[in-house]
Amino acid sequence: MKIYQKFLRLGISLDSIGIETRSDETPYFCTPKGASIIGWAGTDGIHYCFIRGFGETVFAVSPMNIAPDYVRPLAETFSDFLRLLLACGDAAVLDQAWMWDKAQFETFLKENPATVEQKKTLSEIAEKMKLTAIELPFEYIKSLQSSFDYSKIRYTEEYYDIDMNPASKPASQEWKVYFEGNFRGHNGKDHAGKEIPIGKQFDWAGHHWLIPAAYSCSKGLVADFCMRVEPEEIRAFMEKWNQSPENGSRESLTQEQQMEMELDNPMYFSFKPQLEFNGRNMKTYHGCSVNFNPLIPEESSNEPEAKWVIEHYGLDTSYGWHIFRNAFKWESKLRPEIKTLSLKMEQQPKHIPGPHFITHAPGDSFSFIHPVSNTEYTLTVHKLEHQTIPKNSFGSDRWFYPTHFTAMSYTLSPETSEHITVSDCDDGDKPIENAETNDLFTPEVSKGADFIGIVGGADGPTVIAFGGSLQSNLHAACSALHFEPVRHDIEWRINFREKLYEELEVNLLEM
Repeated sequence: MKIYQKFLRLGISLDSIGIETRSDETPYFCTPKGASIIGWAGTDGIHYCFIRGFGETVFAVSPMNIAPDYVRPLAETFSDFLRLLLACGDAAVLDQAWMWDKAQFETFLKENPATVEQKKTLSEIAEKMKLTAIELPFEYIKSLQSSFDYSKIRYTEEYYDIDMNPASKPASQEWKVYFEGNFRGHNGKDHAGKEIPIGKQFDWAGHHWLIPAAYSCSKGLVADFCMRVEPEEIRAFMEKWNQSPENGSRESLTQEQQMEMELDNPMYFSFKPQLEFNGRNMKTYHGCSVNFNPLIPEESSNEPEAKWVIEHYGLDTSYGWHIFRNAFKWESKLRPEIKTLSLKMEQQPKHIPGPHFITHAPGDSFSFIHPVSNTEYTLTVHKLEHQTIPKNSFGSDRWFYPTHFTAMSYTLSPETSEHITVSDCDDGDKPIENAETNDLFTPEVSKGADFIGIVGGADGPTVIAFGGSLQSNLHAACSALHFEPVRHDIEWRINFREKLYEELEVNLLEM
């Protein structure tokens, strides 16, 4: 959020281009959970916001729209949001672009040029933020909105109140599947796809799978993947990690516990499907997913779309279901005739926490066994150095950040191409707010994960400076950040990133 914080410090007003600030930030029924409101359009309750869990993505919330089109992403970052404003001159263009084609978009811009006051504001943004207009604003917005997984947005109970939102129950809608869409709705004016019954069942990655149907659309093929989950596995997971509709937070968990929780979660699985039709490969264009948990009462579920899908396909509700929808784009402009259709299922690598070790001094070594290949490796410490990050690296005057860390270089024997990294077992010190602020829009700083990327990340360090050049066979790791230099020996953790299941090829259709 550095760009947004810099923008706030500059005090630039966006009133003239359709974004005003208010002292009253009362949300609407369709304002997502975790929303931090940036500003308001001034009409129809339209407002712009960040949503916790979606990084710097800027969203528009339009309460007067028809469900499910209340919330749409406008820009991947706040910097891009400002560049879109520079290109279009008014926020209203960005909010309405989802329902226009390119000709309508360009006509609106032509008939509504920026006013003198708007040009002044836009010039101020360009000069002070050192930004230029996005060259293809319409294409940028459409690409972002068509690939976005809307099922990940969470809402308050008001959203699912039929009195507040009569269209909140998708089961009453006619079943249609679109290429530019997801389980909640679709973008643009494309027609619904033609259903191709598949009914293929197979076992893979410890689960039973069903591909009930695919849908032939003008732009490509859409397929639904239904992964069945045993209720006993769900119950064991919920009991182990104290999960319930009232308690699903991960804030109190360490990074290692979150990795372990993700590995244990039977309702979480990430894979990459590749379709082959008529001997030609098709790659995934975009995808989305919904979950159904039979152990959670219906009224507590925050994904009503899942029940709709389950009812349509007649899935057994005594099981849990993780249902994926993936779109695959045609290579040609014309919709081809499908004669054969096959599938390759490939698991996405998972983060696996490994054994811990403590270093005292250069020359220390530690041996461990890779959990998948069973190869034994020896890690030998080359250097240990106390280092600091300049205080101005964080770009915020609101928070006082820890700056001290320990950098370690090491070798692995034998050398390997396997993905092995090292991280600190300690999550480090949390930033401290150093002054009272009236800034209602600045997002709260949470656990150390918000700033670990400055010196490292989940896959290892990004920037560490050692005296002299780093040898080609040396690897580097950094400890967590602290307010004072760490005097004790650091406990480190080996991390692996591996696929746990082999690829599977399945024949789906032969005509």
